[in-house]
Amino acid sequence: MKVPTILPAMALMALLTLSCSTDAIEEDRIDAIVASYVPETKTIEIEIMELINAHRIDQGLNVLTEMEIIKAEAFGHTDYMIDNGAVSHDNFYQRRNNLVNNAGALQVGENVAYGFSFAESVVHAWLGSEGHRDVIEGDFTHFDISAEQGENGRWYYTNIFIKK
Repeated sequence: MKVPTILPAMALMALLTLSCSTDAIEEDRIDAIVASYVPETKTIEIEIMELINAHRIDQGLNVLTEMEIIKAEAFGHTDYMIDNGAVSHDNFYQRRNNLVNNAGALQVGENVAYGFSFAESVVHAWLGSEGHRDVIEGDFTHFDISAEQGENGRWYYTNIFIKK
């Protein structure tokens, strides 16, 4: 587990051990605590979002707006992929439900990737894949991304899109 993900886990542990209530903590509250950690935006993330919005403009589509709660969900999944050493859409429906319940999302889409070192290369790969391009060009209003490096120095990406 990377050091930044320890902070939400510690907060959750403190909440569970220091709570004076005997009632069980609702799952939604736990998700909110864990999802509350949002790392600083990296240059590569900004570049990817700019490239995606430039592509959307070229296609006559609306520009997407960043949203912190989306970044928190994306970060959690990117960290999960790093911990598991595999790119996946595991637990997508949990992320979707969190965004429906906490961000008012009407629909949610997601692209993931691994190994690309530059913003241009990951966006180019997504646009070269029909399914990934369909998500990028989808009927969405907001998006955000998490790009993190694993211990091997390779990048993992989770790009989530929502329509509000």
